[in-house]
Amino acid sequence: MQTKNNFEYEFIALMASLMAIVALTIDALLPALPDIGHSLGVTKEVNNQLLITMIFLGIGCGQLFFGPLSDSFGRKRIVFIGFAVFFIASIICVTTKSFEMMLFGRILQGVGLSSPRTMSIAIVRDSYSGDYMAKILSIVVMVFILVPVIAPTLGQFLLHFYNWESIFYFSLIYCSIIIFWFWKRQPETLPKEKRIKFSSHLFIDGLKEFIKYKDAIGFTINSGFITGSFMVYLSTSQQIFENQYDLADMFPYIFASLAISIGLATYLNSVLVVKYGMMQMAFVSAIAYVAISVLYVFLFWSGNNPSIYVLVGFFALQFFAIGFLFGNLRALAMEPLGHIAGIGAAINGFVSTVLAVPIANYIGNFVKTSVLPLFIGFSVFGILSLIVFMVLKRKSYHLSHEFK
Repeated sequence: MQTKNNFEYEFIALMASLMAIVALTIDALLPALPDIGHSLGVTKEVNNQLLITMIFLGIGCGQLFFGPLSDSFGRKRIVFIGFAVFFIASIICVTTKSFEMMLFGRILQGVGLSSPRTMSIAIVRDSYSGDYMAKILSIVVMVFILVPVIAPTLGQFLLHFYNWESIFYFSLIYCSIIIFWFWKRQPETLPKEKRIKFSSHLFIDGLKEFIKYKDAIGFTINSGFITGSFMVYLSTSQQIFENQYDLADMFPYIFASLAISIGLATYLNSVLVVKYGMMQMAFVSAIAYVAISVLYVFLFWSGNNPSIYVLVGFFALQFFAIGFLFGNLRALAMEPLGHIAGIGAAINGFVSTVLAVPIANYIGNFVKTSVLPLFIGFSVFGILSLIVFMVLKRKSYHLSHEFK
């Protein structure tokens, strides 16, 4: 592991591009959900949400395979395998006439994308540590956020001039460019002498090591709470803005403006985290996350939707807090796991996703005629996240005083 404290702009851009494939595959498809559902004979519009949430299930499960394997065989080889799976899955999605097979293809896409997503984090952890790692992750996430800014607009453009299948083909072209860049420019960050010998109990050994670190467990759970409540927005945003507010034409622009809110927060986090520390930044952001959502629930408990300007204002504040949480929670969970970065990133991603998908599916079923259930979900899981923070901070305080 290197402990360098200098920027490598191409490295950051490449890691962000690896992660951005996930965002492109998810967000570019949002405007096309009704068309895909109609094309595949879906009768209940709420089922279209599964095209978004199921890919996260694949991402979560795939990490359990690719993360441990990367600790034995290196990061680059596993990225190539993941891309191969993604290509096969994308072909399934554009050729099927069955909604069930489309869901299978989306899950398989998630499995394939779990590789570059997990490996980008493991590669960052191989190269950096401490608050500076949080800074790098924040910058990576900030660049990665640019994709949701343009992805729905891109998806709507392709949908208008071509068809929904063209969105999948565009993703394949983008992936081809990134994988070539990765192959040519990114060196292996896990040298052979530091690799873990492959064995049938590799994952079990990694899991035993992971659960030794209470902070890793706690912040992984928090990632699941925050990701799950945010995933509800991702899977229902098209319904909210197009059906509840009748703003189909404005949807890509509203979605983009809210993504910018997250991007601004991640940028500020990259500037401030080295000075104030990732723990303090994340804790204050969790308090803000809870306060904003509880305020909305208090003001609009009747269930009547506010004006679009008020709603977007609340979303912007909520996502601004999320922007500080995403990178810091992942960095806090990964900090003690540098010696098992691949397995650690895999378990972190799997557990947080396994928590997030059912949260998103359950709450999403209630977001039909009102946005209130979404903010109730933000409130409940924000409070649970805050409780975990308080427990971990108290344990940290006691430990620091025991060794004085």
